[in-house]
Amino acid sequence: MLEFTEDELDDIRSESQRAYDLDRAHVFHSWSAQKQLTPMVVSRAAGSYVYDGEGKPFLDFSSQLVNTNIGHQHPAVVQAIKDQADVLCTINPAHANDKRSEAARLIAERLPAGLDRVFFTNGGADAIEHAVRMARLHTGKRKVLSRYRSYHGGTEQAINITGDPRRFRNDAGDAGTVHFFGPFLYRSEFHATTQEEETHRALTHLRRTIELEGPQTIAAIVLESIPGTAGIMLPTPEYMQGVRALCDEFGIVYIADEVMAGFGRSGRWFAFEHFDVVPDLVTFAKGVNSGYVPLGGVAISDAIYDSFADVPYPGGLTYSGHPLAAAAAVATITAMEDEGMVENARRLGEEVTGPRLREIAAASPLVGEVRGTGMFWAIELVQDQETREPLAPYGGSSPEMNEVVSRIKSGGVLPFVNFNRIHVVPPLNISEEDLRTGLDVIERALTEPV
Repeated sequence: MLEFTEDELDDIRSESQRAYDLDRAHVFHSWSAQKQLTPMVVSRAAGSYVYDGEGKPFLDFSSQLVNTNIGHQHPAVVQAIKDQADVLCTINPAHANDKRSEAARLIAERLPAGLDRVFFTNGGADAIEHAVRMARLHTGKRKVLSRYRSYHGGTEQAINITGDPRRFRNDAGDAGTVHFFGPFLYRSEFHATTQEEETHRALTHLRRTIELEGPQTIAAIVLESIPGTAGIMLPTPEYMQGVRALCDEFGIVYIADEVMAGFGRSGRWFAFEHFDVVPDLVTFAKGVNSGYVPLGGVAISDAIYDSFADVPYPGGLTYSGHPLAAAAAVATITAMEDEGMVENARRLGEEVTGPRLREIAAASPLVGEVRGTGMFWAIELVQDQETREPLAPYGGSSPEMNEVVSRIKSGGVLPFVNFNRIHVVPPLNISEEDLRTGLDVIERALTEPV
């Protein structure tokens, strides 16, 4: 952790007060009712910690928006950005540059054979936008299927593909999107009592959706390999392989959304690796360079690449493969490999986080279910374990949920919260000591009466 002198703390407080005042005067925040905000000022960050406007440390169990996979201010990545700034800050993406080329190589090396080309974007939402455009142009079809309880981004097409309440006010019903129920045994839409039943019935439901919508109208199915913000509900390999088979049967492009689950978060480089499937297009962002400089992209199969080999692709971005972002990606992937971060995430998930969360679940009347893998876990909180009534309604919060979150923050942990869930999603390179400290705080918050 960082330590500050009293003079440094005085400077931090002064800087932070000014930052807060200017924020409230001039900054328009996403997903928020503007006048109701009292945003926390983050004055510093290092490793697995962020520091508020008073210099108080918080263990970052959110990885911000589940993107700082290598933690904050990793020295190798910071230095790579500085070094790149001395050489080439920006360039027209029509030109080749060394860092974009190297970033593409490193990403392709970690993907299955046949996903060898990368189109770079500014973030995850644009990656979804371009993946869908590629699929539509490749197939000549328009509709896109995606599951309820999903999130794919905030831009026009991506938010309509999204299957959570953030879509509602943006959904005019004319985006060419259709939603279906995915597998989620704890809150099964199929009256299933076993994982096998849930998988079979969810696949039957998807097949019927395709048949009734008309497979000749469907360009793509977009799936988060492991849904993130929506609840970290792990599908079975049989389900994902069944989706792949349906796409093959009906000539539909399978787009794997790896924006949140990719780059080590699940304990594998890409979450679809858990299921022994190969997508046609893979979208990524967040963990590719831990958000140090905005970057996203689409990895493209050979078949879809061939559609644009001799016909121009009608899309582009001024900052596609921006040199500073690409340099950060090269340094991030290299650091993750050299320091064994993906393996660390897998080990800590198996040996520490999973077992500890199951112990907490057994001791707390508030916990309905825990689920996850790697450094990607969700704690489902309920009013009643028998009825499974959520501690907060779908799409909202509650006084009880706010109390739990307040307790966690008071214990010096910054959680990721969505509706009735606490997500345990710290950096992949968090130390075991810090991980256990954060889990101690969560245990106290969940085992004391609300």
